[in-house]
Amino acid sequence: MRVLWLSHLVPYPPKGGTLQRSYNLMHNLAHGHDVKLLCFNQRALLPTRADVQQAVAALSEFVDVLDIIDIPSNSRTFGRELLAATSYVTGRAYTIEWLRSREYRAAVAKAVSDHSPDLLHFDTISLAQYRDLAGNRPCVLNHHNIESMMMERRAELEPKPLQRHYYTTEARRLRRYESRHAADFDLHLTCSALDAERLHQIAGNVSVEVVPNGVDLEYFRPALDAVEEPHSMIFAGGLTWYPNLSAVEFLTQRVWPLVRAEFPDAVLTIIGKSPPNWLRELAKSDARVRVTGFVDDVRPYMDRASVYVCPIFDGGGTKLKVLDALAMGKPLVANPIAVEGIDAVPEKHWLAADTPEEFLKAIRRLFGDAALRHSLSENARRLIADTYSFAEIGRRLAQKYELLGARGSKI
Repeated sequence: MRVLWLSHLVPYPPKGGTLQRSYNLMHNLAHGHDVKLLCFNQRALLPTRADVQQAVAALSEFVDVLDIIDIPSNSRTFGRELLAATSYVTGRAYTIEWLRSREYRAAVAKAVSDHSPDLLHFDTISLAQYRDLAGNRPCVLNHHNIESMMMERRAELEPKPLQRHYYTTEARRLRRYESRHAADFDLHLTCSALDAERLHQIAGNVSVEVVPNGVDLEYFRPALDAVEEPHSMIFAGGLTWYPNLSAVEFLTQRVWPLVRAEFPDAVLTIIGKSPPNWLRELAKSDARVRVTGFVDDVRPYMDRASVYVCPIFDGGGTKLKVLDALAMGKPLVANPIAVEGIDAVPEKHWLAADTPEEFLKAIRRLFGDAALRHSLSENARRLIADTYSFAEIGRRLAQKYELLGARGSKI
């Protein structure tokens, strides 16, 4: 089967989140299938030519990289800000306009003409605008999140009136776009049954397959010789993504002072690209707060931590950082929103918390109860192995694509 895969260029190694999902699904689909990749490059992720070449070299081991095109707004000073203003005035959703490109449109048309794919995979709603170029070929739209719902939640949490108005307007435009164009696709992929339900509420009776986010279990596994640091906590996630940054603000400003007062020897490690200046200053003033920035391998840090803390209360989809932590057998304390879409049971696989006092209570329980930590760890690792292995998820997705490509029509 010949598949044309439209997406962002994925850095190597994939740095978590949607990139990790895209990489693994693409990798597993490429076993036994001819996958050709046409991608946009986000300069924030791959700023140098060397970064791009490394990513292309890694991907070229299993797919054919046809072309890499820069996102137009990245080419201008304040390009994204200007695009946001223009989108607002013209009544179009910024999330869609962000990836509008004449060069990319021409590249998609050429790829369809030259390679006659049996199926096209669109890796985000932002790429749905190129669906018309596929003609009658089966097309699949992947949803890392239900974008309109995620924007609605962001608006609800935004304290500044002007920004809240902007996000509310963007959410409304996105929902209208999702509703209008969902039927253009033969199949939709969502990360969870919850997101599938949300999509049905917006788009009606479209065909949806739940393809959960997963974990590379050969990579994310606890080290046999790992030694945990007592009373230590960790959070990992890129700090340019607003739900992660909000989580870190909540953790450091509202939870950490409570933990520090009760456990003077406690340690908090925060891992993630682009930590803001205020967070770096906190680490300078408090020696027990460790801010690493981006690291090539998060596993040694996870191995040393006693507890993984995830106070994410925003965003959508399934949080890959949570799956990675569970795969590493880390006792997890999280806001329930952080565990949305994951079949993990509170008190069996993780501990739930919402307020700072609830986070302190859960952390106190874990610090003081080795048997509870061990039970959560074992149950979490077993859950991931049984349900969230990317190898098994990729195998099932390939079967679905084979059926869709063979029929050449809707499932």
